[in-house]
Parts: sequence; structure tokens; C-alpha cells
Amino acid sequence: MDAGFPRQARLTRPAQFRAVFAGARRYRNRYFTILVRPDPALAGARLGMAIPKKLAPRATDRNRIKRLIRERFRHSRWRLGGLDAVVMIRSIACHTDNAILMAALDDLWQRISDPCAES
Repeated sequence: MDAGFPRQARLTRPAQFRAVFAGARRYRNRYFTILVRPDPALAGARLGMAIPKKLAPRATDRNRIKRLIRERFRHSRWRLGGLDAVVMIRSIACHTDNAILMAALDDLWQRISDPCAES
């Protein structure tokens, strides 16, 4: 199991983000919203993040949250299969401890990987 975060595991182009936003299923909790678009042609899951300054004005908060998202994605990527995911935050995430955010992300990745999950 490779727990790295190679370029192939990232959404890098605006067209890739638009495709996810156009045809996505939403999974959300109090801290995050994850938009997911299945793509059976992919060998593994790909991640994109939309963390706006309006919701996280301080760069340190944005960077901390992005690090947590990448970390939890790396640990869950092997069970997600072929899909594109874009993670968005809610404003409360900036004022929440890392442990709570990691648990919230793990819960969302588990719901996404479970084929019987309800949003």
C-alpha cells in the first residue's frame, strides 16, 4: 500500500474541478463538504481542495486544514477506488482542533467508500 500523494492523485486542471462540480454527489458534515464524482477509468482516487480566503482568512489556518485533508486522504485513498473528490470547508473548521477535524474527515471518507452509504 503506497500512502504517498503523487501528482496522479491530485486534481490539477480547472476542467477536472469543473467536471466534479458539475456531476457530483455531496457528502457533508459539520466541518466539510466533499463532492465526489466516480470515474471507473481511474486507477485510484484523486483529490482537489477548495479552501477560500473568505472562510479561512489566515494562511496558517488554510495551510493547516489542507495538510490535514491531504493526510487523511492518503490514508483512505486505497479504499476509495476510482473517483475524483473535491473537499470544501465550512467556516467552523478554522476554529476546530486537529483531532476533531481528522475524525470528521475519516468519517466522510468511510461513508464515501461504503457503497450503501447515505449522504
